[in-house]
Amino acid sequence: MSDSFTPTREDHFSFGLWTVGWQGRDPFGEATRPPLDPVVSVHKLAELGAWGVTFHDDDLIPFGSGSAAREAAIKRFRSALDETGIVVEMMTTNLFTHPVFKEGAFTANDRSVRRFALRKTIRNIDLAAELGAQIYVAWGGREGAESDAAKDVRAALARMKEAFDALCAYVRERGYNIRFAIEPKPNEPRGDILLPTIGHALAFINELDHPEMVGLNPEVGHETMAGLNVMHGYAQALWSKKLFHIDLNGQHGLKYDQDLRFGAADIKSSFFLVDLLESAGYEGAKHFDFKPLRSEAPEGVWVSAAACMRTYLILQAKARAWRSDPEVREAMAAAGVQELAQPTLGAGEALADFLADRSAYEEFDAEAAGKRATNIERLDQLALDHIFGVR
Repeated sequence: MSDSFTPTREDHFSFGLWTVGWQGRDPFGEATRPPLDPVVSVHKLAELGAWGVTFHDDDLIPFGSGSAAREAAIKRFRSALDETGIVVEMMTTNLFTHPVFKEGAFTANDRSVRRFALRKTIRNIDLAAELGAQIYVAWGGREGAESDAAKDVRAALARMKEAFDALCAYVRERGYNIRFAIEPKPNEPRGDILLPTIGHALAFINELDHPEMVGLNPEVGHETMAGLNVMHGYAQALWSKKLFHIDLNGQHGLKYDQDLRFGAADIKSSFFLVDLLESAGYEGAKHFDFKPLRSEAPEGVWVSAAACMRTYLILQAKARAWRSDPEVREAMAAAGVQELAQPTLGAGEALADFLADRSAYEEFDAEAAGKRATNIERLDQLALDHIFGVR
């Protein structure tokens, strides 16, 4: 299919090896697809128009591999990157699959496990720098607890800070062009995961020795699992200048982590998220962290990967049309949307001047203001009209 919704490298779409490489194994069933060679993934993604690829260390190099096997895997992978022009834009460390991390990684009660997790991460930061990745994501899937009696949360946060401070120090010492991005998630696989939301992560980042080096990698599904508004969370990350990376997928409400393809769940939420990213000028990778349905055969993996990119481009076009629609602009003005950008205090207005302005309080007609129309319903329906394609 070739049309205006066909992706190009300039769109900066990227995929994790673990996404297209998911074999369909879940807690209730064995794999439904055979293993997928990372080299094949790189070539197939290039054919589909993707720009980048990401991976956990264990996606490329099986846990416990010796030096020779590690170097051989990296060499094959690098050759595929060179042949296709695909870039490694982000890398991360698997600190959740192996049983050694069953009680935590950076925040394990066992100090030796914490030291192993930190060294495993540092070793792979070297690989990330070697392959040109500029973002290193940290998802603490095992950093949590099922029993409040089992984890001293204050001590755990201190150990988490210690880990990030050490990682930042290592990057600075080596002169790498790498920043870290924390990926919040409320639960699964742990009953409760530390730093469960964007807000928790932002507060944590402010306590680090080098907060400028650490940002966020929010995921659509994870924010939805927490019962939060996805677009609002991404907007706060943008406002805080901490949206270093993003994960796009789909999720139906407060249930297990579904990792549906992007746009397959709440299309209205997806529309407003794309509108935010495009209107705010987000320039980072548009990264898809999804899982092709377990019921799909191997060829269906690539159908779903292509669909992620196509859906984004469709919503991008709709968001642009929405923003340029004269009736939408008029409706926004009627709803006072643009007025919010005007500072509450006037330019150069001192607090004393504000307090002396009788129109701000003493002479303000609250009854009349309370009767003003907000015109939100019309504006919201216009958004739906654009999503449905009737405008």
